[in-house]
Amino acid sequence: MTFVLASSSPFRAELLTKAGLIFSTDAADIEERAVEAPLVESGLDAADVAAVLAEAKALDVSARHPGALVLGADQTMALDGELLHKPANMEEARFRLLAMSGKAHALHSALALVRDGETLWRHVSTAHMHVRTLSPAFIGRYLAEVGEAALQSVGAYQIEGAGIRLFDRVEGDYFTIIGMPMLPLLAELRRLDMIDG
Repeated sequence: MTFVLASSSPFRAELLTKAGLIFSTDAADIEERAVEAPLVESGLDAADVAAVLAEAKALDVSARHPGALVLGADQTMALDGELLHKPANMEEARFRLLAMSGKAHALHSALALVRDGETLWRHVSTAHMHVRTLSPAFIGRYLAEVGEAALQSVGAYQIEGAGIRLFDRVEGDYFTIIGMPMLPLLAELRRLDMIDG
């Protein structure tokens, strides 16, 4: 059976490849903010928003791949109860890091498996990220070092790189933090007889 990743994310594709999975990619064609807006207005929390977006992506791609098992993924971040998005520029990244300084935020990584428009499985994993107290001078040096890469992540960091220096504690697994909870996914693929168990 064909397995399709409903994403153009090189990070997600790399994780699946390193796990030995054979798949193709087809990015979902949905307007995420348009899907998200009524969810937030209705009071859904960031974890539920991630789950709905992951499923919406998988459903969109499933319509183009009859018979295929399609994996949708999404990640949201909540700070002080507010759902945040990737910073648009370096000034926003600086303000984001100042707001996160000395606080914990939650990363919610959601997955959905869909076949022929039917959702077979949903999952959300959450990591709690405790940012140490950051001085404005350190934030300036950090952003100068990582450059535009800070704009590729909602938290203005990549934990697998220099971003690890922002934290004093992390509660959650690495795969959840980078947006693809691999262990629950692999368990479900084994249950569906998609991979050897």
